[in-house]
Amino acid sequence: MSDKAQRWIEAGLNELAGGGVDAVRVEVLADRLGVTKGGFYRQFKDRRALLEAILDAWVRGRSEAIENEIRRGGGTARKRLKSLVRLYFERVSVKGMSIELAVRQWARTDSAAAEAAARVDAARLRSGAALYRELGFAAEEAQARAVLLYAFLFGQSLLFLDQAPRKRISLNAAANILMEIHAEHS
Repeated sequence: MSDKAQRWIEAGLNELAGGGVDAVRVEVLADRLGVTKGGFYRQFKDRRALLEAILDAWVRGRSEAIENEIRRGGGTARKRLKSLVRLYFERVSVKGMSIELAVRQWARTDSAAAEAAARVDAARLRSGAALYRELGFAAEEAQARAVLLYAFLFGQSLLFLDQAPRKRISLNAAANILMEIHAEHS
């Protein structure tokens, strides 16, 4: 993908974060990028092609973020699981969560967006379940724990996105307790 196409995708993600899929309009993006609409059509067939590229970039970015964090955590499965929890507590991005919410809202009325959200969910759950299996849990138990952990991490990151650092620290303590409960019997 060309650098110019990537600029359009990034601009589209910014608009998606700020106003949802309806805000991702060629005219608006061209204005933000300081180019003509003709520049858009040299990169994309139409708006739908841009929206598909935005979804692909989002899926790739979310999936890579999880895998990179697990690798960065290093060491034992427990250490990598804690690293994953820290990803959602210590480095929560307002823009990232705004995009997440916008994609999920978009997914309610668009099958491509629904498929993208399902792919991200599947990647996240696969990663979590694999870590729980490494801790010694049977596949079904590992999957159930991954779902519970994902629901907690995702939910808290949306619910408490704008909380002060002190509140986030107390939430981090709650997550550590949850981690210990989930890792028991391993």
